[in-house]
Amino acid sequence: MSERAGEQASLVEEHAAVLARLRAATDAIEEIGSHPDEQGVCEDLARFLCRHGYEAVAVDVRPEDGPGWVRTVVAGDPKLIDRVEPVHEGGIPHAYADVAPGGVHVQVVSAPLALQGRTIGYVSAVSALADRLGEHATATVRDAARLAAVHLGHARRLAATERTAFHLQQALVAEPGRPHPNLEVAGRYLPVGARTLVGGDWFESVRLHFGRSLLVVGDVMGHGLDAAVDMNAYRSALRDVASTDLPPHRVLRQLDSVIADDGGLRPATCLLVQVDPARGSATFASAGHLPPAVFAADGSAELVELPVGPPLGTGVGGYEPVTRALAPADTLVLFTDGLVERRGEDIDVSLARLSSLRVRPGSDPEELVEEVLLRLDAHHAEDDVAVLAARIRERTTPQ
Repeated sequence: MSERAGEQASLVEEHAAVLARLRAATDAIEEIGSHPDEQGVCEDLARFLCRHGYEAVAVDVRPEDGPGWVRTVVAGDPKLIDRVEPVHEGGIPHAYADVAPGGVHVQVVSAPLALQGRTIGYVSAVSALADRLGEHATATVRDAARLAAVHLGHARRLAATERTAFHLQQALVAEPGRPHPNLEVAGRYLPVGARTLVGGDWFESVRLHFGRSLLVVGDVMGHGLDAAVDMNAYRSALRDVASTDLPPHRVLRQLDSVIADDGGLRPATCLLVQVDPARGSATFASAGHLPPAVFAADGSAELVELPVGPPLGTGVGGYEPVTRALAPADTLVLFTDGLVERRGEDIDVSLARLSSLRVRPGSDPEELVEEVLLRLDAHHAEDDVAVLAARIRERTTPQ
């Protein structure tokens, strides 16, 4: 072959290698970062490199809250990666490193996952066909690592935002207002899934005159931060209306009018219960909400039959009160639909599951809430869950 022909062949080969690298870069943009979480980004990176010429890939990451390194992902042939030590500063260099696990000669290409000048991880790509690994093949690892580092940064910022939102939501609903000392209360809020940490479910208790307390549970339609913002608006409006000490059905009527006039808030369901320990009674009113349950001293449950008015925000009104006796050993349980509803199941079947529960007799409100959540598998519910339990505190007679 003439020198000129050799040069042309070399140029053609180089051109083909550049095109392959560009195609790999395009694929990387489409494939890496398809998941919003840190683990998912590392898995995307490993799968991408395994599809682009490497038999095994390992990703080592430095956790935000720890000094060490964690091997987050291993993909491909585990036998090829077993003897590749976790990469860190002063360890395997960022180029070829020859290892021979099991007598097979392989080469490792290592690249840092660097973000704003700080190395937060390394990727190690192993090939048993080292003669195929040219400059562009190793550059693909570095290109993919740079892209993955950007997505890791996004994932960590998202995780930090979600932690903040979660703590905000817990602050909003984990502690209801202070009822009178003559009432024991306990509440829980569980967000749906792993990523939606805020929503429109909420509960509240409001002190009224003459030792009475108003218990509230509500559910703003939708999920996410917008629903949580509307939830907070409902909660503030309810506190203002409840301070007038109206009966529950009139509180709902006035709240419905206020929300309808605003026009900017999503509709919401709401259940109010005014508990009067001195009389041993509870008065209920519902705006499109599921009925509460009453757990008796023996641990059995009963649903309270209520007339159901329209959701709040419609401006229609039409709420009716129901009053029933409440024994000192009875525990009221108010909840949002996420506790009982299951996809494709009739709501009557869902409510029957709750009413058929028999909890441990003598459980206090805190224990009862935990048992109900566990027995109904609420931690894997398909919607947000809010639960508020209350019991009249028995008076102690001085000896």
